[in-house]
Amino acid sequence: MSVLVPNSGGRTADEPVQVGQTPPVRTPGEGDPRHLLDVAMPADRLRAWVITLVIALAAGVVRFWNLGHATDEGTPVFDEKHYVPQAWQMLRNGGYEDNPGYELVAHPPVGKQLIAIGEWLFGYTPWGWRVAAAMAGTVMVLLIVRIARRLTRSTLLGALAGLLLICDGLSHVQSRVGMLDIFQAMFLLAAFACLLVDRDQVRQRMSLVFADGRIGDSVWGPRLGFRWWRFGAGIMLGLTCGVKWNGIYYIMAFGLLCVFWDVMARRSAGVRRPWSGTLLRDTLPALWSMVAIPLLVYFATWANWFASETATDRHATVVADDVGLAFLPDPLRSLLYYQLNVLDFHTHLSTPANDPHPWESKPWAWPMGMRPMLYYYENNVPGCGRASCVEATMLIGTPALWWIALPVAAWAVWRATSALDWRYGAVLVGYGAGYLPWFLNLDRQMYYFYATPLAPFLVLGIVLVLGEILGGARDHLERRKTGLLVVALYTGLVVANFVWLWPVLNGDAITPERWQAELWLPSWR
Repeated sequence: MSVLVPNSGGRTADEPVQVGQTPPVRTPGEGDPRHLLDVAMPADRLRAWVITLVIALAAGVVRFWNLGHATDEGTPVFDEKHYVPQAWQMLRNGGYEDNPGYELVAHPPVGKQLIAIGEWLFGYTPWGWRVAAAMAGTVMVLLIVRIARRLTRSTLLGALAGLLLICDGLSHVQSRVGMLDIFQAMFLLAAFACLLVDRDQVRQRMSLVFADGRIGDSVWGPRLGFRWWRFGAGIMLGLTCGVKWNGIYYIMAFGLLCVFWDVMARRSAGVRRPWSGTLLRDTLPALWSMVAIPLLVYFATWANWFASETATDRHATVVADDVGLAFLPDPLRSLLYYQLNVLDFHTHLSTPANDPHPWESKPWAWPMGMRPMLYYYENNVPGCGRASCVEATMLIGTPALWWIALPVAAWAVWRATSALDWRYGAVLVGYGAGYLPWFLNLDRQMYYFYATPLAPFLVLGIVLVLGEILGGARDHLERRKTGLLVVALYTGLVVANFVWLWPVLNGDAITPERWQAELWLPSWR
């Protein structure tokens, strides 16, 4: 199937491009509208949405399958023990926690409020405290199909991205536990999707101005009007921070990425001063959408806390001494005091030298998933055809995906720097914002589930590489058939790897021998 691409990368207006083809990389030109327009989106909009929904439905079946299984005698497992009771407390109180005695409410409210919705629907049961996470994991698959389709201009590669994310063990397990990280990953992926649409719209607006002959009316280029998709990205980033604080790194990374894209759009349109034009025309609106809006949304997530009388530190009595800032209203000073307590907790959450957590892992182990986590383990249970079986839920990134993370990252850096391929650069920014900041404090306790937001960007990087392996419409037929074979074999390997891991991703009963066979590496034990 092919689409017509007007004025794209040196092609004539009626030259077809294969849907599976990787969009061409272009060096910005001076006053050439072809450099503003990427390859057009595929024309199969209805078909693409049908495929997207079918893959999302498949993701829902996989994520929700036997969702209530694997509990600690009917109670939450691992860090569910923190967030599930807090969510239930929110449900009882009206959206806030009131646990001042222990000061263990260490994260903002959004993720726990989403868990509370499930508990409201299904009660204080495993289904109740996990259904919101399963829904978030399903939504992520829908999002990544649309994101990959927009990045590659290929419905085929978009569908492949959705399939690979379904088969990622880390995303699968995190979608089936009442913890916070899957919600953060969902919101930041939604923010990334909004920025991609905004980028396309900006370049379309620039191309219209160029076509009208108005690009030289100002040395700074045109004003671009209100950008609703960038505004939407700001809302999503605010919700990201409303789940966990490290969302602030995505605000910084995505904000800089957005501004850089604006500079490149103006430069490609032939604006005489693209950098100063972006500074003058785009920077203040970008700060509003990508900084002020997330901040306002973050404070809005505390609305129930502000409306309460008994929430944690709602009326802290030592605010004046510990915080100061007497000009602020008392509620804001109390919230600031609370936030400083939380900051102190995270700052001093270090690994004890003589008693490290048995499943702790540092960030250098995350790209290849070298140190997974055991969430649940029970032996001497029935169900595998023997009197004594093993049930275990282990957080493992599917090796067929995660073990190629480093070469994929190296290729992405090469393509982004040597070929100026903006798509690889965007994926690296998303991956790096979720990974590199963890190296700032290596004494802190860290666990593999912190890598949850990395999974979709790893999948996107792999899909970009698979798109290059598939080849383009101008490649020889035999070359394209070979590329299709390689992609099909790799996809089959990922699916088979996921199926093999299925019992230990879901806590199914297996024989002790099968349990040992699942532990491929010494670091997995």
